[in-house]
Amino acid sequence: MSTLSNVTTRRGESNPPSVRFAPDAFPEAKSSKTGVSVRYVPEPNKQWYVFRASYGREDKASDYLVEDGTYTYIAKKIVERNVGGKRKRYLQALIPNLLFAYTTEEKAEEYVNNTPAISYLSYYYNHFKQDDHQKNPPLTVSDEEMSRFIQTTCTMNKHLLFVQPSQCHFKGGEQVRVIDGPFAGVEGRVARVAGQQRVVVSLSGIGLISTAYIPTAFLRPIDTE
Repeated sequence: MSTLSNVTTRRGESNPPSVRFAPDAFPEAKSSKTGVSVRYVPEPNKQWYVFRASYGREDKASDYLVEDGTYTYIAKKIVERNVGGKRKRYLQALIPNLLFAYTTEEKAEEYVNNTPAISYLSYYYNHFKQDDHQKNPPLTVSDEEMSRFIQTTCTMNKHLLFVQPSQCHFKGGEQVRVIDGPFAGVEGRVARVAGQQRVVVSLSGIGLISTAYIPTAFLRPIDTE
């Protein structure tokens, strides 16, 4: 693994330490090759860029970026497999080939177009917008959406799903907050996904992230607080 950002928080805890996922509670990105760690530090000239690493090389790309001082995040979940008659657990990318990096426009351009060591890295483009040249610009994710995304996926829960709207049967439009269980603090919309009641979090331009099953008693409408 090239980033441990959805395995442990920087305090070494398995879950976010607070209901609100404050920037200073973000886990550190860590290179599996050298052990280099990079802490997430909000800066006005940086954005969350979405990169695509071909042929499942997102971990390798993350190693390079972390060692270069860039904070990265790869959403993963636990999968279980039978190996030699024994049940073993592995981490698997929740959204294959995608890597999120908090960096400047100049640095992002350098990684994609001027760094031979990661020539397999490219922008994930925003197909819902066009720039002045009628081209799709690189996709960036807002700090707020990224915070929700990380808080939802840092659990590594094996029941996490990356889904499209057609796979979700939403129960109204109200926003809810999970108040108990491993997803406590997560905010999103209630939907029936894969036959279960779950909370769905949006990642604009990419898709939706579904939690595991959430009992109704663990949900609280946000607009009633």
